[in-house]
Amino acid sequence: MPDNREQFVIVGANYRPHLPERKDPSIRHKLKGKPILSIVILSIIVLGCIFAEQVYNHDPTGFYLQNLSEAPNAEFYFGTDSLGRDIFSMIWYGGRASILIGLLSMAIITVIGVVYGCISGSADSRVDAVMMRVPELINSIPILLLVLLLTSVIGKQNILKISLVIGVTGWCALARIVRSEVRQIRSSEYVLAAHCMGGNFPHIMRRHLIPNFVSTIMFVVVSSISLSMSMESTLSFLGLGLPVDVIS
Repeated sequence: MPDNREQFVIVGANYRPHLPERKDPSIRHKLKGKPILSIVILSIIVLGCIFAEQVYNHDPTGFYLQNLSEAPNAEFYFGTDSLGRDIFSMIWYGGRASILIGLLSMAIITVIGVVYGCISGSADSRVDAVMMRVPELINSIPILLLVLLLTSVIGKQNILKISLVIGVTGWCALARIVRSEVRQIRSSEYVLAAHCMGGNFPHIMRRHLIPNFVSTIMFVVVSSISLSMSMESTLSFLGLGLPVDVIS
């Protein structure tokens, strides 16, 4: 016959059951899979551009006529160009303008794309269909051709004007993504409840729509910085960028 008697253990008043020791994950485990090396390199570049005065060893706007087209050496780390300007100093100093243009363009693209996409996604099907024709029309024109047209119309360029031109021509992709996300979540219970409680569109967009798709659009928003910087470089190469006396 099997023994079904219960087993009892007599313990003291201060008895504590043995629990397996939990170890906190190591720093190496927490950072596993994270792009640490890329973040470090990018941070060094950005900080170097911000604190350029502590990095370069020559005046980036100076002309060293006795050192025209020098190869890299101990005095000029990256050499000089045909005008005798120190390339190493110009890279760090000019990075400020490029980063600023990228950030300003990103802000303009984000504001226009998010607001336009939320309005289109929240509207009825007919208004949505009409609004979506605008990004399609803009995308039907080569982006470089559109930017060249606007920059030639604006006239003399500066950082703000170039950022504005790049921003108003680069929001279409973001608007389409936002519109698609809003169409999916606009029938959610919390959005309908906000409507029933009298919430206006700006409140619903800020409190209920944007927090639910911000992770989806983050990649597009960050990518717009590098794309804007590349576009600014293209404009400078074509002679429609910043003035010659502004290093970028």
